[in-house]
Amino acid sequence: MIVVKIGGGCLSDEETIARILDLAATRCRGQLIVVSALKGVTDHLIRAMRRAVEDENSVAETLGALRRRHMAVAERLMAKDCRSLAAFGELLGASLKKLERLLYGLSFTRETTPRLADRVSSYGERLSAELLTYTLACRGTPAHCLLPEEIGLVTDGKYGDATADLAATARNFAERARGPIESGGVCIMPGFYGVSAAGEVTTFGRGGSDYSAAVAASALDAERLEVWKDTAGFMSADPRVVPGARLIPLLSFDEAAELSYFGAKILHPRTVEPLRRKKIPIAVKNTLDPDAPGSRIELKGVRTDSGVKSVAHAGDLGLLKIHGSGVGARPGILARVSGALSGMGLNIKSAVTSQTCISLLLAEKDLEAGRRTLAALSPKPFRRLEAVGGLALVGLVGEGLAAKTGVAARAFSALARAGVNIEAISFGPSPVALYCLVPREGLETALAAVHEEFFG
Repeated sequence: MIVVKIGGGCLSDEETIARILDLAATRCRGQLIVVSALKGVTDHLIRAMRRAVEDENSVAETLGALRRRHMAVAERLMAKDCRSLAAFGELLGASLKKLERLLYGLSFTRETTPRLADRVSSYGERLSAELLTYTLACRGTPAHCLLPEEIGLVTDGKYGDATADLAATARNFAERARGPIESGGVCIMPGFYGVSAAGEVTTFGRGGSDYSAAVAASALDAERLEVWKDTAGFMSADPRVVPGARLIPLLSFDEAAELSYFGAKILHPRTVEPLRRKKIPIAVKNTLDPDAPGSRIELKGVRTDSGVKSVAHAGDLGLLKIHGSGVGARPGILARVSGALSGMGLNIKSAVTSQTCISLLLAEKDLEAGRRTLAALSPKPFRRLEAVGGLALVGLVGEGLAAKTGVAARAFSALARAGVNIEAISFGPSPVALYCLVPREGLETALAAVHEEFFG
């Protein structure tokens, strides 16, 4: 048995969805498909919550747009006399009625609680799974929709960033999911969310459908997890920025996680967590060329001669520098500042410390909020704060990179020859990654220079 994950990029319009349905009908009988929402729908739901707080009249517009989007696909891909089309229309209406009550409740209370936000945002994946199930059935392929709350994908109950209970989920899937999957049809499960032990919908965070699929693969002891994308797989750099980028045929879990955390949009960074213990591999497949080799991700990768497999990047970053005598050595300071930032919902992407400065890497949009949060601490555990925006990250990723002599020197020399200044360096915390920060305006030059150095 395999588990297939289909992302929103492959569910953007009638043409791409038709391609997915054709592939599912021929390749996914007796397998489980985990789907994202149709492209843009989750963002639409998040905006809908904000608008509902401001104006209850926006609710009808939100629901109308969702109905039109999903029915347009259904009517294009299902025969008009197909019973599945009418059945899907009824089911869509019932789902939107439930969503309507949630949005009007939000409008009444004027407060978006984490519990309510998770319930509302989970509807994108539900509607997508139901749409694909009914459309497959109309096209002659037996299909079943398996909702996480029905088959028991259990979480720890943390809203917005839940973690699956793998043992409980495996027990539930053995009882409730394996039978329908092995019956020979195509089973479709919405990703992105599970349910707590108390039955509350809890999501895995943006991009969390990849994690859902990995949880399902672990629970079912799948042969592999296939991630279907509209790209060839992991590349030696972003081909939109570096035209000479090459496909990476084999990566380790650690390499894939590092590439996903900073820059690469192939996988959610948490995808490898549920698969590592059972050594279940991941295959990244291109829906535009499904027989192409793609990228394979396994527990152990292979080392290259240079030590570098890919040059990753991320933009729109900033450093929050905390200056003071001995800040890197005095107990409790890092915990205090990181606790204050996390309490405001601000994510710290990385931290580098010295005796006189703690540098925290944040998204640039969070930089000013982070500065204000720390400036409000009393008593202040530092002498001065400095916010440095306009930065981008360049990362080298490869198995055994930390043990390879001269990798850092080659990378920094390439940047120096290209006239790109380095603002900060992180090398050592991960054995498979080296990161440096550069001015954002020099990012493309930096990527080209480093890629040329290691890949020619």
